[in-house]
Amino acid sequence: MKKKGKITVTITIGIAVLALSTVMFMQFKLVNETDITSIENMREEELRTELANLKEQYDVANEQYEQQKQTLEQYQQQEKSDEETSKLVQDELDNVNLLLGKTNVEGEGVTITLRDKESEDGEFLIITSDILNILVNYLKLAGAEAISINDERIINTSDIATINETLILVNQQRIIGPYVVKAIGDKTYLESTLVARGGYVDTLQRQGYDVSIESSDKVEIPQYNKDITVKYMQQN
Repeated sequence: MKKKGKITVTITIGIAVLALSTVMFMQFKLVNETDITSIENMREEELRTELANLKEQYDVANEQYEQQKQTLEQYQQQEKSDEETSKLVQDELDNVNLLLGKTNVEGEGVTITLRDKESEDGEFLIITSDILNILVNYLKLAGAEAISINDERIINTSDIATINETLILVNQQRIIGPYVVKAIGDKTYLESTLVARGGYVDTLQRQGYDVSIESSDKVEIPQYNKDITVKYMQQN
């Protein structure tokens, strides 16, 4: 549909250019057909009459020229306006998809890796969905703009749950350890928030959990790959 509209605008502009060229040709023809020798032999009154006729013809041709010129400029402005509008709409759509997690993104940030671990006294320290949920919330509070767990993008409607006390599901997909949590944001602030005394990574490490964190200038997070649907919300 968009291509058809561009073809129509192109044809219309072509017609306008042709008409404009025709008017200009009429002006040149009008000058060329004026017999200078005959004018020199005319009497003063005849010369005035002929001059008035020429001026009238020129004014008509010039008016047509200006009209066609304005029409052409309007078509050019309309085409430019359509392109600008289309770009603005596309930019807005891209921004919405970015915020919804529907695009692959990259940027500076941190990567946190969590593993199940057997402690020295034989106790198993298992990474649970509660631990992952708390970690995600800490990252959000620290300003993370995008988060994933084992490449499952976390959005506002994402769920992190434990099934049968053993299986962890993220976005209804089973994930297994090691659990790699990625976050894009101010890498220095994210890391310092988590590892400073009392930070969540620091707390887990003090409890004996196997947790490591690494900051990077380039963290890649994939898009949310499911449809985003609502059942009960509607515009007010």
